[in-house]
Amino acid sequence: MKRSTAISIASGVAVAAIGGIFLYSRATRPPVINTKVPEPAKPVDLARYLGKWYELARHENRFEKGLDAVTAEYALLDDGKISVINSGTLNGQRSVSEGKAVVADEATGAKLKVSFFGPLYTGDYWVLDHGDDYEWSIVGEPSGRYLWVLAREAVPPSALAQAVMKRVEELGYDRWALRITRQG
Repeated sequence: MKRSTAISIASGVAVAAIGGIFLYSRATRPPVINTKVPEPAKPVDLARYLGKWYELARHENRFEKGLDAVTAEYALLDDGKISVINSGTLNGQRSVSEGKAVVADEATGAKLKVSFFGPLYTGDYWVLDHGDDYEWSIVGEPSGRYLWVLAREAVPPSALAQAVMKRVEELGYDRWALRITRQG
């Protein structure tokens, strides 16, 4: 086999592999649950947002499939980036994902770019709304496929949880499409 033919075949295989990964990632994305994702409702004070959050509910996705006892912890790093540690439990086993985020919208602090797979792939992380005392947060992204409902307490008071779910609906999301996360 000629060297140029071998290179052409190798290039073709590489392109096919990348294409296959792209198609797989597109095929495994959750359906859109909000066709008109709103801009974040208010600015975010990053210093107040940092810390531990408990997931109350989410739009189920492939990278969290079946997880419960889900938490997200954010901390400021020396280089100005934000450490992101997400964890959850499936069948008694704890799963942990570590990433980094950067603020993408300096004016409001409500839009971040998060990466769990190095600099080649980043995802949008929009704090769509949050409590005045940062006791709850609704996080989404512009495609309307992903949504997370977070609180500072693993099991917040029922009135607070109901109010946050009402806010989810006001933002245009189908709250019944969300998976409630069991904590504890």
